[in-house]
Amino acid sequence: MAIADKRLQRREIITKAVCGKGRKFSTITHTVTPPHHPTSILGAWIINHQYEAVKSGDGIEVIGSYDINIWYSYSKNSQTDVAKETISYVERVNLSYVDPKHRASTEEVSADATQEPNCVEATIGSGGTSVHIRVEREFAVEMVAETKVCVIVDPNGSDDDGKSADFSLGDDGDFEDLDSDLLEDDL
Repeated sequence: MAIADKRLQRREIITKAVCGKGRKFSTITHTVTPPHHPTSILGAWIINHQYEAVKSGDGIEVIGSYDINIWYSYSKNSQTDVAKETISYVERVNLSYVDPKHRASTEEVSADATQEPNCVEATIGSGGTSVHIRVEREFAVEMVAETKVCVIVDPNGSDDDGKSADFSLGDDGDFEDLDSDLLEDDL
């Protein structure tokens, strides 16, 4: 071990960090029974999506609701109507990564709908009285909590005041060949 290594010390820092992550894509079929026997489906859409995340065991539950609207024709395509139904759901998302050393008492969970509930198919049921709606949705969840981070500390400090660091890109034109259409706008 070098002499410089002997003077280094470890410190544990307590900080808030993402201590758990998960993602879940799901497809579900809902059955809606309109007041009239549908002849054909003219449109189906989902509105008013609301949700919240809660910690549940070793995962996160996304609890929410949305309204399904189905525009359909009836009486042999001579009249139209819109059937509306509110759907409530609970989606359990397992955490694919969990920091085992986080402080459970400081957990905060959140969810983001990476794909809002969307109607991908609407069909009239075999009896002709109901409509089957296939919905896709996807959530990404995170758990933030306090955890320990271990760092190496030099108790004697640094002889360098940090002003001599060179962070310039230079003049060799490394970025001239980049396609500007591929760059993200939200940086």
